[in-house]
Amino acid sequence: MKRVSSPAHDVVVGIDIGTTSTKAIAYTAAGEALAQHAVEYPLLRPEPEAAEQDPEAIVAAVRTCIAEVARRCAPARVAGVSFSAAMHSVIAVDAEGRPLTRSITWADNRAAAWAERIRDEWNGLAIHRRTGTPIHPMSPLAKLVWLRHEQAELFGRAARFVGIKELVFHRLFGQWLVDHSIASATGLLALETLDWDAEALALAGVTAARLSAPVPTRHIVRGLSPADAQALGLAADTPFVVGANDGVLSNLGLAAIHPGEVALTIGTSGALRAVVDRPITDPQGRSFCYALTERRWVVGGPVNNGGEVLRWLREGLAKAECDAAAAAGGDPYAALDAIAAGVPAGAGGLLFHPFLAGERAPWWDASLRGSYFGLAPQHRTAHLVRAAYEGVILNLHGILGIVESLVGPTRSVRATGGFARSATWRQIVADVFGREVTIPRDHESSCLGAAVLGLWALGRADSLEVVASMVGTTTRHEPVAAHVATYARLGEIFQSLPPRLHAQYRALAAFQRGIHPEE
Repeated sequence: MKRVSSPAHDVVVGIDIGTTSTKAIAYTAAGEALAQHAVEYPLLRPEPEAAEQDPEAIVAAVRTCIAEVARRCAPARVAGVSFSAAMHSVIAVDAEGRPLTRSITWADNRAAAWAERIRDEWNGLAIHRRTGTPIHPMSPLAKLVWLRHEQAELFGRAARFVGIKELVFHRLFGQWLVDHSIASATGLLALETLDWDAEALALAGVTAARLSAPVPTRHIVRGLSPADAQALGLAADTPFVVGANDGVLSNLGLAAIHPGEVALTIGTSGALRAVVDRPITDPQGRSFCYALTERRWVVGGPVNNGGEVLRWLREGLAKAECDAAAAAGGDPYAALDAIAAGVPAGAGGLLFHPFLAGERAPWWDASLRGSYFGLAPQHRTAHLVRAAYEGVILNLHGILGIVESLVGPTRSVRATGGFARSATWRQIVADVFGREVTIPRDHESSCLGAAVLGLWALGRADSLEVVASMVGTTTRHEPVAAHVATYARLGEIFQSLPPRLHAQYRALAAFQRGIHPEE
């Protein structure tokens, strides 16, 4: 076991700047969560395909979370603060760092047409192989091309383009810095050199001077102003570790950092990832490769449709049952689980493609739409609910095949996110993947991952391996052989349909945009 050196009362605060909330947790060196706080904010959709955040609300949320955790963990001393953040955000700012746009998030699809042109006409696959970021509207590369061509006046006025964590650090320290991990998720950073890629920058129409300076994920910044130190409840010289993106830190927080281990995360969206010791990209452009450190990289694929599918069920197909549970003082999502658990594996041969918000991996097609396939007279609401649960996992299983083709076979799956609270969903994962699934004690794996990276950066741990002593396991699920066989048969049908319906998906998406222009 690797050494952790820390006075008894020292804590490191891990902060995760997410899509709908920011969370901060103060961890002891043993992995105990001593204090925590979260602040929520809305995902804004002002026009079709848009998905934005108010950057000022997020900066305020970060400040509030730090101050509350610092207050609650007293008299423990905060030894450092380390950051996780969602990937792919873009904010245009002026010369003083004032936002000219909202934060354009990963879920924003307005650059879809430009992503297709990059992929099909502008050497997109070669750019992906160098930068590790799939060509998709989520990518800051595609967003910048879209802004350049469709909002030229704004694009010209912007002094630089930054992500949300960069804005936070600029507000606190007056520096424009981006960690290698966030930068490697922009489509603009060459993985081999860890510097901006000349061809990608030219395509985006920017120079390095309009971007932040790339730094290692364990880079430390100090020097809070007296006013900020007082407001945050910290010493002015408290070290802030720039940290990494939420995906790679989730792997670290799950201790899924060795060969044969994959991390599965399902929140609103989801992802499946494995850690490797060098940059690896898929020749077909279907997976990502992002930096954790200079010697650890994370390969995998994200999905748009995870817990969002449960919300859709809760507000639609199973609204009556969920509302009844809530009215009785129960959990509406527990009611959904009970409905799904009442139907055998395979949902009576009913398939659900969970593409409610288009899809990223393994298809990388914003025009995909959700569908039920195989409806028959015997199917009832419970079958539709069960099929929706299964569809999310069957889609993620397609990503596992891609990851294993790049990094080798998988022995175990370590899972986290809101879905991990559901025994029904956890067992579906074990059965679809045909592997043991373990659930950690701490569901906030990105916060813990940020804290572990902070311990290492601050010299309080010999290596990232210390995470093994900090992650506890609450639940294990073993696959049921009969269910594995069922899902293997259905999985082949599931994976075969989207490529065959490519043209139809695009036509239907265009039709929907025409009849619902304001949605």
